[in-house]
Amino acid sequence: MTEFTPFTALIGGLTIGFSALLLILLNGKIAGISGIFAQVFSKYPITLSWQVFFILGLIIGPLLVMPFGFSLPQQIDLSWPAIITGGFLVGFGSRYGSGCTSGHGICGIGRFSKRSIVATIIFMSSAIITVYLIRHIFGA
Repeated sequence: MTEFTPFTALIGGLTIGFSALLLILLNGKIAGISGIFAQVFSKYPITLSWQVFFILGLIIGPLLVMPFGFSLPQQIDLSWPAIITGGFLVGFGSRYGSGCTSGHGICGIGRFSKRSIVATIIFMSSAIITVYLIRHIFGA
């Protein structure tokens, strides 16, 4: 994905922010996906809770908007080992960082959490440095 689409990015950002705001105002819960995911799989047997519906919404949501002109990526140019390794590293990082990028960046900053502000600055700085190194130094 190389195209910048400011209108859809704005709508998406507003929807995510408003949804996170509603969740904290109406339920007192934070919409950080790593915490929600961990709560679902820490219970046995898995019971139908708001966390399960939240995760289902993340999966089903893109399919529901496809009739309105939105599309999913047609292909991912990565091998399965690269996808699995990336998923493992993201999971490890979110556990090690006490939350994921979305939890710290959207919900934490929205609550003026100093820890989340620092974490988001570190996440974004690491991403910028990584992209610069891979594209401009290593030429990939």
